[in-house]
Amino acid sequence: MKEQSAMENMVSDDLQTILLVDDDPLIAETLGFMLRKHFNVLLADSRQSAIDLLESKHITPVLALVDLGLPPKAHTPDEGFALIGDLLALDSGIKTLVLSGQDDDVNIQHALTLGAVDFIAKPAEPELLLSRLQHHQRLHQIEINSSSKNSFHIIGDSIAMDTVHKQIRQFADSPFPVLIEGESGTGKEIVARAVHEQSSRSAQPYLAINCAAFTPELLESQLFGHKKGAFTGATEQHEGFFKTARAGTLLLDEIGELPASLQVKLLRVLESGEYYRVGDTALHTSEARIIAATNKTLSEEVENGHFRLDLYHRLGILNITLPPIRERDNDVFLLLNHFQDVYADTVSPFTLDSDAAELWRHYTFPGNVRELRNIVIRLGTKYPGREITAHQLEQEMETRLSSSALVQNESLLSSDDDIKKKMQSGDFYLDGVVDELESRCIKLALEMNNNNVSKAAELLHINRTTLYSRVQKLGK
Repeated sequence: MKEQSAMENMVSDDLQTILLVDDDPLIAETLGFMLRKHFNVLLADSRQSAIDLLESKHITPVLALVDLGLPPKAHTPDEGFALIGDLLALDSGIKTLVLSGQDDDVNIQHALTLGAVDFIAKPAEPELLLSRLQHHQRLHQIEINSSSKNSFHIIGDSIAMDTVHKQIRQFADSPFPVLIEGESGTGKEIVARAVHEQSSRSAQPYLAINCAAFTPELLESQLFGHKKGAFTGATEQHEGFFKTARAGTLLLDEIGELPASLQVKLLRVLESGEYYRVGDTALHTSEARIIAATNKTLSEEVENGHFRLDLYHRLGILNITLPPIRERDNDVFLLLNHFQDVYADTVSPFTLDSDAAELWRHYTFPGNVRELRNIVIRLGTKYPGREITAHQLEQEMETRLSSSALVQNESLLSSDDDIKKKMQSGDFYLDGVVDELESRCIKLALEMNNNNVSKAAELLHINRTTLYSRVQKLGK
C-alpha cells in the first residue's frame, strides 16, 4: 500500500472520486480493482496517509469508504472514528461509508452519529457494496441540486431558531465580523451562507475554509497566498482566500483550531485589512467580510490559553449561537418533512406510528441536523412507504442505552452512616445522590433485560422515551 503506483491514484475528469482507506493490502487491491470501473479511486492505508493524500492532490472526494481499525491502533475503532470527523472537516458534503469488521452495535451507532452515512460489515458482497455507494452518490447529487435551488433556506420556527433568523437579518449588512458558535452538525456553515446571501455582498464571492483541515503551513498559504518560490513546491504564485474573496465573504470554519502563529496574522487583517503573502514583502489588503464558526466555546478556549483574547473580541463583535436539536422543540418534525421532500426522488417517504413519533420528539440527536438527515435517509431506504415503529427507529439511534453507558458515581448510598459522613464533611450534594440512585436502578433494569429498552422501561414503570432522555442525561 505505501508504494502505490501512479496509476492507482490517477484521476479522470469523467468519473467522480472515491477515497478508499484500509490497511489490508488484499482488501484494498480487490476493492480498488472493482471500484475503478465506476469511480476515480484514491487509496490510503491510514488516517494520516488519507489526509496527506487529499491535501497533496487538492482533491475532495464525493465518497469515502473507510475501515474503523486503522494503524497505529488497528485493534480499536478510534482512528476510523477520527477520520470520519477529519473528512467532514475537509468538506461537510463528503459521504463517508464505513466498511469494517468491528461491527458491534455501539460502533455502528457511534459512526453514524459522527456523520457516517452508512455502515457495511465485512465481508461484504461486491454487488451490495457497489449498490450502496452508487445510492449515496445519487444522494450527493440531489443535495447539490437542492442547495442551488433552495438558496440556503434554514428550516425551523422554534423560539430558539426565530432568534437565529432575526440575527441573520440584523447582521447581514454589517461590516463587522460574525462569530457563529454551535455543536457539530447544527448547520453553522448554512447560517454563514445565509448571512452572505441576505447581504449587499451577495453578488461577491463566498468562500469557506476549514481551519482544522490543513497543516499550519498549508493553512497560511491557503489564507494569505504565497509568492512563487516561497517554499519547496511553490512553483506558481498563489493568491490566497483573502485576495480571491475580494469584497465578498470569507468563512473561517473551526476557528478554534487556528494555530497561534496565524491568530496574530488574522488579528492584523481584522484591525487594518493588511497582510503579507508567504515569502513576499509586499503589503496586501483585504476587503472581505469575515465570518468565523466553531463547535467549541471560544471564551473557554481563551480562558484555557488556547485562543487570543484580543482576537476573540474582534471576531465576536456580533455573535450567533446555534441551538442543538434538543432545544428546538417541534423543529424535529419540520426537518423530518424537509429531508423527505429533498430526497423524495430517491428515498421513498415513510410515516412514524404514535410511539415512534413520541420517540422522535424526545430523542436528543447528539449528531444534530446531520444525524437527523442521515436517519431519514436510512429509514426511507430500509422501509420504503411503510409506517415506522419505535423499535425500528431505535435501531437507527445512538441511544447509549446499555448498562455500561451509565455514569459510575462514587457510591453515596451504601448506608445511612455513609450519607451522614458525607453531609458532615460538606461534600454532600442531593442532586448527585438522586442521580446515582436513578442510574443504579436503570442500570439494573437494563442488565436484567439484556439491554432491551422496552422491557426495562416496563420494569421501571416509565415510558420508553423517558428512559431514553434519562439515560442520555446520566450518561454524559
